[in-house]
Amino acid sequence: MIKHVKTNAEFEEAIAKGEVLVDFWATWCGPCRMLAPVLEEVGAEHPELTIVKVDVDEASDLAAKFGISSIPTLIRFQDGKIIDKTLGFMPKPKLLAFLGR
Repeated sequence: MIKHVKTNAEFEEAIAKGEVLVDFWATWCGPCRMLAPVLEEVGAEHPELTIVKVDVDEASDLAAKFGISSIPTLIRFQDGKIIDKTLGFMPKPKLLAFLGR
């Protein structure tokens, strides 16, 4: 499942439970656009994983909160706690490895 969040409250609710992958991205970012279909495919194949997309232009406060200076940035959360982080585009096999799958 992919959720688009814009507010702090939406974000906190989205990451609170289970395994969540947060994608900090922007519409003008080429690598972000390349990553989008990979995330959609992984999300469809792994329904236990919630994918949250945060547009850094629409939610600059969230981007600042997590020190996002390069996009795409992917952050893995488990029950609201950060467990891993990576920068840049990655093909599906590398993304699955990052997710431990």
